Order: sequence, then C-alpha cells, then structure tokens
Amino acid sequence: PGELGGADMKRGHQLRDGRFPAPTGPVEEVPLLIAGGGVAGLAAAWRLVDAGFTDFRLLELEDRPGGNARGGRNAVSAYPLGAHYLPIPNREAKALQHMLRQFGMITGEKDGQPVYDPYQLCADLEERLFWRGEWQEGLYPVIGLSDAEKAERAAFSAAMAEFAKAVGSDGKPAFAVPSAYSSRDPAYRDLDRLSFAEWLDAKGWHSPILRAYVRYCCRDDYGTEPDQVSAWAGIHYFAARRGWAANGDGDRELTWPEGNQRLITLMATSAASRIATGQTVVRARIEGEGVLLDAFDHRAGQGQRLSARAAILAMPHFVAARVAPERLGKAEHSYAPWVVANVTVSRPPTGKGVPLAWDNVSTASESLGYVVATHQSASAAAGPTVLTWYMPLSAMPPKQARKLLLERSLGSWQALVRDDLLQLHPELDGAIQRIDVWRWGHAMIRPVPGFMAAAPDRMEDAVRPPLLLAHSDLSGLSLFEEAHHAGVAAAEAAMRHLGHPHEPLA
Repeated sequence: PGELGGADMKRGHQLRDGRFPAPTGPVEEVPLLIAGGGVAGLAAAWRLVDAGFTDFRLLELEDRPGGNARGGRNAVSAYPLGAHYLPIPNREAKALQHMLRQFGMITGEKDGQPVYDPYQLCADLEERLFWRGEWQEGLYPVIGLSDAEKAERAAFSAAMAEFAKAVGSDGKPAFAVPSAYSSRDPAYRDLDRLSFAEWLDAKGWHSPILRAYVRYCCRDDYGTEPDQVSAWAGIHYFAARRGWAANGDGDRELTWPEGNQRLITLMATSAASRIATGQTVVRARIEGEGVLLDAFDHRAGQGQRLSARAAILAMPHFVAARVAPERLGKAEHSYAPWVVANVTVSRPPTGKGVPLAWDNVSTASESLGYVVATHQSASAAAGPTVLTWYMPLSAMPPKQARKLLLERSLGSWQALVRDDLLQLHPELDGAIQRIDVWRWGHAMIRPVPGFMAAAPDRMEDAVRPPLLLAHSDLSGLSLFEEAHHAGVAAAEAAMRHLGHPHEPLA
C-alpha cells in the first residue's frame, strides 16, 4: 500500500500555461500582501506579527503551507516530506535565534551562549555509515584506509578548517550562514568560477573515498553532483557552519519526527488568521506607488484583483518570473528534482556494528539513505517506525529527471525503494507495511558555477519596494536559514517602506 504525492503540479502547470480566467468583482485593498507560504513567506509573516504589524495577507497555492519543509503523518508517526532538521544556528543568525527563543527551542543562556532544549536536539546516535559490511559511527569511512587516503582526508579537513576561520578584506567571515553575512572579498567569491570537482582536481585530491564523501555532501544539501556545484558553494557546505550554543552543542542539530514541519507549524500558527491556502497569485505588477495583483481562488473557482501598498513574492524564481516578468526578467535558474519515500515498517532496522542512528547512509547505494522518524522517542528501538528515504535525481539532467517523475508509476518507485532497503537490511523482509512516495520536481535551487558570485546583488535588489522578493533561491542555497533570512529581510524592508517602526533583526 501507499500513495504517490508531491507538489501540486496541476496548479503549477496551470500558472505556467496562463490558463486562468480574468478576475471579477471589486478590487480589494490591502497594505501588504505576501505571495507564497513556504519557509520564506512564513518567516516574513512571523516577523511582521512579531513586530506588531498585522494588516497583511498571505496567499499560498497549495492547500497547506510549508513548501519543501512540509511533513506528513500516519498511525505510526509523523514524518518529513522534505527538509528534516535545522543545524544549530551561527552567532550571526540573530533573527533565527530570536524565533527559536519564542518557540521554546532556546530555553536560556549560559556563559553568554544560548542553551537549547535537549529534547529537541538530535539524540544519540546521530549518524552512521554502512562501510565494508558493517555500520560505523559518522559518515566518513574510518577502517581499511591506506596512509595516502588518510593523508588526503586530513589535508581536505585542514583546508576546510582554514576556510572556516578565514576573514575577508571587508572584515566579514569568508563563509557564513545565512550567506548574506559572508565576505564579498574576490579572493573567496572568485571560487564561484570553478566547479567543486575542478577545485579538488587543482588540489590534487583524487581519493575515491574522499570524492564519494564529497559527492554525498553535495547531493545531500544541493541535490547536485560535485562537477556541477560551484566551488564556493561546495566549500560553504564545510566551512560556513559555526553553531553557537552552550554545553558544547554548537555542532548538533534540532530535529523532530515531522522534520521542519515543526517550525512551519509554529510560524504559520503565529499568523494563522491572515493565511489563505488554495490561492494562486497569477500576476503582480508595480502600478503607481503600489502593486496590483491578480489571484485565483481554487475552491471558489474565481479570480480576484488586489491592490497593495507593498507585496512580497515569496516563491521560487521560476514561478516568480512568470508572475512578475517585468520585475524579474527571464527565469534561467536550475532546480534539482528529488524523490522522498516514507516507509512504514513493523520493526526497526538492525545490522552489524553500531546501533540504529537517526541518519543512516550506505556507501553501496545511490540513495542518501534514510532517517528514522521515531528516533527522538524512547520506544524507537523496539516498536514500528517510519523510515524517510531520500534520493536526489542528480545523475541525469534535471529536465529529464522531471520527465521521469511524471512517467514512473507508484509501483515502480516502491519497488526501487524496497529493493534498496532490503539490499541494506535483509532483516526487513516481511516488515515493510507501506511505502508512500513524494515527488519534488523543483526541490531546490542548484548552486552551479557562476551563480553564487551574484548572490549579494540579488539579495540587495530583492528588498527594493514596493515589489519585494523573498526566497532561498536568492542566495543559491536551499537552506532553512537562507529562506528565513530572506523572509525576515523582506518583511523589515516592507515595514520601513510602510512606515511601521521596528527594531531590525536582519
């Protein structure tokens, strides 16, 4: 049993093809409209409410908000459909820390550093790797390596550590999260001219073990192969995170059974009365000193026109470029397709070596492995659970991969997922009860070479009223922190434009 789901392609393609009736009825006036209810749009809504600005509306195309951070639930557990954790934020991520305090995830302070709720930090064991017949802790092989392979790994780690400490000529860290706080020094930004694979080649690092690890990391965060990832983005993965927390928790993650749906729910709750779902924003254009927008209500089956003093397009660039072509121009961004499967099993996986972890990866699989939805529960080691299995379709061109997503049946996807799990865990034979498959045609922006260097200019242009932009696409990195920062920055720019006093966080 199982279902085949995903982002609402019918509504998305209806927007792509321009098949909407003209709006009817009087023009509705609203001071501020947010178009899009993913992480960026909800972060903007949260920030507005947090600052005491409540006269706005948020319209979301899907029937529930959340974008690629949404989750699901069945009788066994809640589970993620996409993004499933949040690393402990860097010191510079002040707006995100402010929100996490409100949500009870930061519970206090110790020696000037934030204290995180231990029940929301990922429990031990965090991650394990299947390597040469058994499970080991961590995601880099530790046994059976030659001296040359060990030396190459050490040299790579030392280089990443240097980048993590580096400061540009403008006094900013070379790599930061959110990336808006990264240095613009050409010594670092020029890394965008190369692919990560080319940069590794130039260093003379060719170990298959190191390359396999780097490939896993690029596919995990970017859904893209190392030879198509900007060297700046590849290094950012390893050098930008400097989690700031008391009790030595800076390198840990916050996670929940439903993944980042937990954060989505809390942000959406803060602005629940102002959010309308099943609403496609069809067109947005600057008119006079404000913005005129056309929207379509899928439940009512009719369009409406809205006049706003300011509007935030909190949507992927490939969508926003169709909604506001005069503002954005042609859409040339590239997106990574993914498949996520939630596998309900009557008993948890086992295996030789270290015990079951939250994140479980095999060196013998093209998938990225699986996370265990019930890992934070005391009963995780015994009862039924849900395994969330991830596969970026990075081995083929994105357009071809999206075609595959449309054509392949539920049964074919289920067979692929089942066989991958049973090859790794033959003991699960007979224990798989259900496989639900979720397709992401445009899961995340691909940080290809040549795209990252212009990110600071994109982010500056995004907060130009009255028609503002907010999405992780602006940074080129599909990370919660990037989307959150973009939403907060747009919300604060809109409040400045509308004359609403507030203390800036972004």
